[in-house]
Amino acid sequence: MGALVAVIIVLVIVGLVVYSLFLKRHGEKVGPQAGWVPTDEVFRDPSTDRLMRVWVDPASGERNYVAERNLPNQR
Repeated sequence: MGALVAVIIVLVIVGLVVYSLFLKRHGEKVGPQAGWVPTDEVFRDPSTDRLMRVWVDPASGERNYVAERNLPNQR
């Protein structure tokens, strides 16, 4: 019985890790939405090594992070 519980716990942990790989970070979006304004704020996400730009929704003031594409200095 103890071995079954251990196997279930390991499977749950592995499942959560795999699931987390497909989640976006807080505020991260696939692309900018209509009306968003790009800022000059660009940073490299240390965990994914992607270059990210901050976009602001003027209506709400919400900050959103969108990966930059096709930039020469992006790895």
